[in-house]
Amino acid sequence: MLATLSIRDFVLIEKLDLEFAHGGGLGALTGETGAGKSILIDALGLALGARAESGVVRRGATQASIAASFDLPRDHPARSVLAEQGFDGEDVLTLRRMIAADGRGRAFVNDQPASVALLRRLGDTLVEIQGQMDQHGLLDMGTHRASLDAFAGLEKQAAAVASAWTAWRSAEQGHADALATAEAARRDEEFLRHAVKELNALAPKADDEETLAGERALLRAGTALGEAVAQALAELEEGRGAVASLRTAHRLLERNADKADGRLDVPLAALDRALSEATEAQAQLEMARDALEFDPARLEKIEERLFALRALARKHNVAVAGLSELAEKFSAQLAALDDGEAGLKKLAAAAKAARATYVAAAEAQAAARRKGAARLDKAVAAELAPLKLERAKFVTEVAALPEAEWSGAGTDRVQFTVSTNPGAPPSPIARIASGGELSRFLLALKVCLAKAGDAPTIVFDEVDSGIGGATAAAVGERLKRLAKDVQVLVVTHSPQVAAVADRHWLIRKTTTRTAASTDVVALDAEGRREEIARMLSGAEVTVEARAAADRLLATAG
Repeated sequence: MLATLSIRDFVLIEKLDLEFAHGGGLGALTGETGAGKSILIDALGLALGARAESGVVRRGATQASIAASFDLPRDHPARSVLAEQGFDGEDVLTLRRMIAADGRGRAFVNDQPASVALLRRLGDTLVEIQGQMDQHGLLDMGTHRASLDAFAGLEKQAAAVASAWTAWRSAEQGHADALATAEAARRDEEFLRHAVKELNALAPKADDEETLAGERALLRAGTALGEAVAQALAELEEGRGAVASLRTAHRLLERNADKADGRLDVPLAALDRALSEATEAQAQLEMARDALEFDPARLEKIEERLFALRALARKHNVAVAGLSELAEKFSAQLAALDDGEAGLKKLAAAAKAARATYVAAAEAQAAARRKGAARLDKAVAAELAPLKLERAKFVTEVAALPEAEWSGAGTDRVQFTVSTNPGAPPSPIARIASGGELSRFLLALKVCLAKAGDAPTIVFDEVDSGIGGATAAAVGERLKRLAKDVQVLVVTHSPQVAAVADRHWLIRKTTTRTAASTDVVALDAEGRREEIARMLSGAEVTVEARAAADRLLATAG
């Protein structure tokens, strides 16, 4: 909910800081005609991303600044918008707009630079300003379907339809992809069969290039390595080689060890170890000699395979390591082509079944919407007569959409329509000619939709225009009722409306020879009495007006 509104150098306001009650309630903004009540609404609108008009900077100032801060519950939809844009979701959200005298502006979200478009997106979730003929909120047909669904409690149907829609689109996409793949395969069938045959003949492996290159390098170095190994073996084996010498020394000591009283045990053990290691080295060298034996034929085969693999990789514009994966891909495309008809039929059947599931869920949703529409129409009708709209008729139209316009929200178009004269066909609610009638219609509708997902703060700009007496009292009673569920601020000329408010602010305009300025005062009990008396009697507050104000306040309390 709206917590604070700070305004600096905006039109007639030099400095203003307003604090609003936590927990909602009804707040009234009153003042004489021309005092500047609409300036507050315009300033709030700017903080919420409205278009900035030229000339809003107070005369003599360099820039105007408006900041609106909101208490943000954990489940508030603004948090998802913030997360999407990379902003931290704090418990207090501050939207700030700064407009320079030359018309340039800046926007901030929690003191971080942001776009005006982001302010507008956030503002749509935070505040709804219902002014005469403003084309937003309930005047925007795009909100009607969601409003009806929330009123009718169709969360389960909405979830079922959205899920069925996603499944249907996924099945349709799978079928379309398979068709495209099959068509591409048919166009390229000759190429695919040749490519698969060529790839299968080579049977490439992911590590072929690395393995073959290593073996080729080893074979190329085979002659020099073989000579070194042969010489090493000769030193160990030929004539009085190391192994023969060690073996002879070991035998000599072993024959005489029993005569040495243990003094030959240590050298005998050392010779034993040396002979064992030398024998092992001899065996390993013999194995290396056999492995390193130069084979020109093997080297030629390795080089031929490497050349063929690299040529094929260039041909298909992939790395050699990717040839095995390419072979699998081409083979799968051929398999899909060979067995494509059966697979396509299965996918087509799955898409058809998914469509039927979606249509069934959407039809159930549409039936529930029609029932909900009838209940909403009845509820709104009950609100119209006390608001002096007894000749008007409210109709929620639920019409089927062409299939091209179906979506995860269903197959219906929902529109709130109004007929203000008996016998006249219903028209969209935004086309009501009278601003006063429109405001009261919106109030009646808001009262019925109060628990159906509205923005947590609603501002009514002169909803009581052109009415008085019992009708004004009826407006006040409905605003009070609405304020039990959401925070409501109302700019009003009606003492009946002001009297039922939980908080009351007086907007005053001060004029001197050289300048005019507007300020706002939070009224206490006595201040409210005086202001309501002024609203009842005019410029001169009489004893009778104060008494009437007391009666209004007592009745409201």
